[in-house]
Amino acid sequence: MNKPIIGISSRPRSLTTSQGDSHAYTLQHTYRDAVVRAGGVPISLPAVPYEDIDAMLDILDGLVLSGGGDINPELWGGTLTSAIYGVSDERDTFEISLIRKAAERKMPTLAICRGMQVVNVAFGGTLIADIPAAVGTEHMLRGDAVLETFQAVQLEPECRIAEIAGTTSLAVNSIHHQAVDIPGDGFRIVGRSDDGIVEAIEHEDASWPLIAVQWHPEYLDQVDDKHSRLLFEALVTDASPV
Repeated sequence: MNKPIIGISSRPRSLTTSQGDSHAYTLQHTYRDAVVRAGGVPISLPAVPYEDIDAMLDILDGLVLSGGGDINPELWGGTLTSAIYGVSDERDTFEISLIRKAAERKMPTLAICRGMQVVNVAFGGTLIADIPAAVGTEHMLRGDAVLETFQAVQLEPECRIAEIAGTTSLAVNSIHHQAVDIPGDGFRIVGRSDDGIVEAIEHEDASWPLIAVQWHPEYLDQVDDKHSRLLFEALVTDASPV
């Protein structure tokens, strides 16, 4: 049986090379590793012009929207402050168009951290611009802490993530300073941390196999976290050619 092709969005960066400064599209190996372990074939997706997105999606069976810097707050009615970092208008434009077109196809999708926020903004939702300022709690872990569970997420009993994981309470890591505030059109909140921060959303149309989480299951998959592996396996299963 052919393995499904899973496209993973990449991150535009300026790198210094032996030939000078270079504009590159980079991807953390943990995303690749998690897709391979789950049985898929990963390919990295650079930003392409809008008119080429359909051709890109034509060769994919599933999609991962990866983590990264903040979305330009102008796209969701926010304000640019000193807390906002890593904005890439190129990436924002591409990924918002990508997920809208993927939704039209009901393409199996796993949206992680920034990826979940992209999904929300693409469909008219808003974000909390900075959790420490708005709520007073810290969700940004660094270093080896990303490989450890940090907090509990409580899931709605009937949501798809709870069905996949076989539980309504997950121990997860945390590497973010922003979060979903008001859900986008057609989306509902299905998971929160103990301080009320939104940790998972899903679409009301159950025929679109979308998993959208604020934590980073690809890191926890590195240490064989069962529930993280199940999320990637669900993506690969949904994306597997009939």
